[in-house]
Amino acid sequence: MAVERGKRYHLITLGCAKNAVDSASMAQLLEGAGYRSVDRPGRADVLIVNTCGFIEAARQESLRVLRELAARKKKGQLLIAAGCLAQRWGARLVQEVPGIDGVIGTRRWMDILEFLERLRGRMAPEPLYHIPEDGPIRREEKGVLRAAVQGASAYLKIADGCRRPCAFCAIPLIKGPAVSRPPEVIWAEARRLVDQGVRELILIAQDTTDYGHDLGLRDGLPMLIEGLVQRVPEVRWIRIMYAYPGAVSDRLIEVMARYPQVAHYLDLPLQHGHPAVLRRMRRPSNIDWVYRTVEKLRRAMPDIALRTTFIVGYPGETEEEFEALLRFVQDLEFDRVGAFTYSYELGTPSAEQPGHLPEPVKQERYERLMAVQQPISLRKNQALVGRVLDVLIEGVGDGLSVGRTYRDAPEIDGLVLIEGEWPVGQFLPVRITGALTYDLIGVVEPSAAPQPLPPAPIAAQRP
Repeated sequence: MAVERGKRYHLITLGCAKNAVDSASMAQLLEGAGYRSVDRPGRADVLIVNTCGFIEAARQESLRVLRELAARKKKGQLLIAAGCLAQRWGARLVQEVPGIDGVIGTRRWMDILEFLERLRGRMAPEPLYHIPEDGPIRREEKGVLRAAVQGASAYLKIADGCRRPCAFCAIPLIKGPAVSRPPEVIWAEARRLVDQGVRELILIAQDTTDYGHDLGLRDGLPMLIEGLVQRVPEVRWIRIMYAYPGAVSDRLIEVMARYPQVAHYLDLPLQHGHPAVLRRMRRPSNIDWVYRTVEKLRRAMPDIALRTTFIVGYPGETEEEFEALLRFVQDLEFDRVGAFTYSYELGTPSAEQPGHLPEPVKQERYERLMAVQQPISLRKNQALVGRVLDVLIEGVGDGLSVGRTYRDAPEIDGLVLIEGEWPVGQFLPVRITGALTYDLIGVVEPSAAPQPLPPAPIAAQRP
């Protein structure tokens, strides 16, 4: 199909799944206006990079990609920086990367078409900026899904922004305060996605458990999930990401346990296991709440997979505090653990806190933490050998298939390696025959029914 001159675009997405949703929404607007995506930058009229600016490594990746595109930019091409780093740096981004034609922030992605018209109609070659300084500026674009589809799975954004005061995090500076999307809109989008063949809905926000607070809803996430179950009962998995410590309510646990469509999986980023460090982080520091809540979750759903993340080397973290984190990980035996070394973020309260640690100390603590978690992960995987689990097939090649169980979120958790090439996008019963530290090995048993997992330990006793 012929494409109108000037209406070919190449869009690169960096960062997290929330960025992927914004990119997918921009792409829908562009496609609706007659633009068409091309797979090579050299063929495009418009180059868009949806940047990440969360930590230093992500900023450097964004700068590298922008510089590479700017160096190869052809006459007449437009290079636009969008997303988190664009929102955070604004004009500084153009100073760092000469050749950028426009900068559009996280709260105005929905203006991409108008922004392109302004760029093309400008009287001088100076870059244009479209970045609000304060407050949430978001609106629902009619017909535009706030979701990113990847195979049979879709990330469905339920809110944007954050009102939590975490000392290390720049998200409130970038995204602004939390803004929840109307439940009726989310339910309608879920219906559209499932009608298009999506089998897994992954609910995302900076804090999913804060959903509906700004709409006057109390404990809005369970209500939202119940509405999803009623409107798309045929969806196979509803997965919850980014739950905030202290906000996992009894009602949420009950809803997760009641409906088979809700995956028995919860991502609960705790960030640390010592109350003094958590207080410096401006995070919930009630460690007893964590023990009680893990016990509730495992009692209600003995097969639940719990994922968390930790930051090591936070300013002022002592050896004693770090060792308390190690004991915490050993006590609670999380199924999945992600760890990060602390990243200095200018403009955040943590940047002004005393006691910043040398990089070698942070790296050494990261390695020790992962050395504690790896045997736990392996042991949990070994306990699955001989069991039959539903697996969503996501890729095939060289006589093998790759998929995920309900215990694994896309891109961040483990995979199942399966003998044979099986239909992508299908759920198949797979007998687990082997276990690695993070991944599983299995064979399809078409006549087998998935078996329940053995109960996990309800909770560790606090030392």
